[in-house]
Amino acid sequence: MTTSRPISASSHTPPRDEPLHLESEFEDQPVPQSHRRSTLSISAVWFGFPMVLTCAIFGGTIVYGLGFWKGVLAIVVGNAVLFGYVGALSYLAGKTGKNFALSAAETFGQHGSKIVTGFLATVVIGWFAFQTGLTGATLNLSLGWNETLIVLIAGLLYIGVTFIGIRALTVIGMIAAPLFIVLGVTAVFLVTRDDGWGAIASYEGTGTGATVLSIGAAVTVVVASFIDSGTMTADFTRWSKGGKEAVIAAFSAFPVANLIAMLTGAVIVAAGGALNPATDGGDFLPILVDHGAILTVLAVIFVFVNLGSVCSHCLYNGAVGWSQLVGSRMRILTLVLGALGLAIALAGVWSHFPTWLNLLGIFVPSIGAVVIVDQLLTRRASSRRAATLRAEPFAAWIIGAACAYATHHWAPQLSEAVAGMVCAAVAYLLIDMASGRRSTAENADSTVSEVVA
Repeated sequence: MTTSRPISASSHTPPRDEPLHLESEFEDQPVPQSHRRSTLSISAVWFGFPMVLTCAIFGGTIVYGLGFWKGVLAIVVGNAVLFGYVGALSYLAGKTGKNFALSAAETFGQHGSKIVTGFLATVVIGWFAFQTGLTGATLNLSLGWNETLIVLIAGLLYIGVTFIGIRALTVIGMIAAPLFIVLGVTAVFLVTRDDGWGAIASYEGTGTGATVLSIGAAVTVVVASFIDSGTMTADFTRWSKGGKEAVIAAFSAFPVANLIAMLTGAVIVAAGGALNPATDGGDFLPILVDHGAILTVLAVIFVFVNLGSVCSHCLYNGAVGWSQLVGSRMRILTLVLGALGLAIALAGVWSHFPTWLNLLGIFVPSIGAVVIVDQLLTRRASSRRAATLRAEPFAAWIIGAACAYATHHWAPQLSEAVAGMVCAAVAYLLIDMASGRRSTAENADSTVSEVVA
């Protein structure tokens, strides 16, 4: 546990029909089986998360830099990596019912987990700020609306959705994903009805002004786009009835939902429908607003619902994580962190996005890799004596991040995110084997000493 706040058993067994604002979010203990949700419900939470306009933008920028088929290959590989990573962490969450902070305590120690949880719970607030700022920028670009006012309205709405809790995330996911499919297909139809699909398949990209010029770098963009909330997947998938159901929910996001979103943006750019593919990638909103009042109204609704989905998910991650650190409730932290993220969005700091992705690709993947090896491969966490801080996982995290940093600077054609995962996993395995042999030797020496005595 990472909080000393006393919690009575009755406070975590609320009736199903209690008001939404009073329903427990189980911030500091595993979700009991009586409160676990259906696979469809948890899948809706994850499915509606990555199927967002932002991922269409990423898909478009990747194809702009690499060409259509190379871009598609990078998108598929990146999603496969995400599924393996998020799926493994989700399996652990579904089995235990623990959120990320509780799970991290088993690997990093009670106090050590505060460092990891605090880092990730802060990073996702940056995502909340980015997506909130993007809401205003998108509607300003497409319709000329006042950007600051839209950011303020959007931020308040997204905070309100998150305040309700996991139920609201399910509902908004069920709305956001179908709306994306309908409008995404419409945009694809509009840009391909004249030239057909031939031009798309032969699109080679221009590379001029592109930030993605290698398949490895593109894979990192795909992975980094959801590596933070993907690492904290336990906050969502702990509500699953079991490990298998949690993996199914993760699969609905990666590759299914994320692939749909990114390929939509890829097609928009390859078909020549993007206004500025170097920076805005596969943003298809301008296409919709250019085709009548009905599509314009739907496009506005789409922006708020779609980006609101990812914003509320990120804010939920941050609020659950920080509730563990400060011994408060998720809903209180939603208001505090939401206000902070909204202030960042209004200040325009969200626009420093390339730096943000680099940070995620270098430092975050190693964290989940260490947890997976510790709790799923070596399986020592469940039998280990509780510790306040464990040096071994931090050493592996540092090694993984160093490998990712080295890859970023000296081998940019490779994926720094994947390099960080692999190096951290191997490092932790070796450290764990060495510490296991040392522990066995110490126990043997202790036994001999007792016999001699």
